[in-house]
Amino acid sequence: MIGALIGILLVIGAVVLLFWNEGRAVTTARSLAEGAGAVVTVSSESISAANDGKLVHTSGTVTTDETPEDEEFGVEARGIRLVRTVEMYQWHESTSQESKKNIGGGEDTVTHYTYSTDWSENAIDSSKFEYQQDHDNPSMDIVSATSQVSEAQLGAFALGEAVLDQVGGEEPLKLSSAQQGAIEAAYTGPAKLSLTDGGIYLGNDPKKPAVGDYRVRYKLVPLGDISVVAKQYGNSFEGYQTKAGDELLLVERGKVSAEKMFANAVSENNILSWILRAVGLVVLMVGFAMIMEPIGVIADVIPFLGDIARLGTGLAAFLFTIIVGTVTIAIAWFYYRPLLALGVVVVGVALTVALMRFFKGRKQPAAAPA
Repeated sequence: MIGALIGILLVIGAVVLLFWNEGRAVTTARSLAEGAGAVVTVSSESISAANDGKLVHTSGTVTTDETPEDEEFGVEARGIRLVRTVEMYQWHESTSQESKKNIGGGEDTVTHYTYSTDWSENAIDSSKFEYQQDHDNPSMDIVSATSQVSEAQLGAFALGEAVLDQVGGEEPLKLSSAQQGAIEAAYTGPAKLSLTDGGIYLGNDPKKPAVGDYRVRYKLVPLGDISVVAKQYGNSFEGYQTKAGDELLLVERGKVSAEKMFANAVSENNILSWILRAVGLVVLMVGFAMIMEPIGVIADVIPFLGDIARLGTGLAAFLFTIIVGTVTIAIAWFYYRPLLALGVVVVGVALTVALMRFFKGRKQPAAAPA
């Protein structure tokens, strides 16, 4: 019964997600179209007050006087962002379930637990393990972290956090033996430190990791060329509020034209829309399956009937998913873009009528000769 209630909640959540996603997609598409029609390309080497408040596009080379640094290990590098990834060797608990049908209906579920060791970036709480003895994980005292410059320049423009946060292009940063002295001087922990595979290892033997050992690796977002589409605000940038609803602030690596940046943003919006549609339909399918699960349990009174019932409910869940999913998306289209939806309906009706007439004409018998 609890499963059926959860299924109802999943169905409601999926319908809300599908409806919201169509609205989000339309708002973003309209905002990008509005921005593409308003953007002005400017030079990054000089600032014109006439463009203040306008949506501008510019490209150039990022420079900064700051250096991102990981003070805990004394690692620094010239760039925009230094990303430290920390993993600890830990116990993992895996579960598998086996269902056994009972004579007279219903079923029992048996859970099996297995334990293994592996690297994980997230701390695993071994106190929640089913069998805690001999599977104890220590607390994770060193975690992943990011160091980013607070200010940078793009020619005459100042770059703040809003732009810098969007600059991508992470590259692996390999540590060298020349840095080991500075790293050892900065590190104050009790574990043995060594450099291996371009990273830091905390533990006795990198080839034989033990629970509680750490490995630390770095990535760097380097300085270089970037392109920005944003509202010019004095000598800096901020998000451009469109009439359609979205705030535009686009950043890409390299010198990219405004047309290409907007085309990329449109493509990303389309991909995200389809991903969310797929997620919504999968959640719908799971929800309907959970709602109808009690039918299979009741039918288990006669074992083969239970299998037949589950096959039927699985097919029904699929059909309900298609019907409810498409109807939800169709209603959202009528709500958010009625003219386009009406056009699709008109074309669909016209094609249906044409096909019906075509097949009806083929079925008519030929006239008998006089």
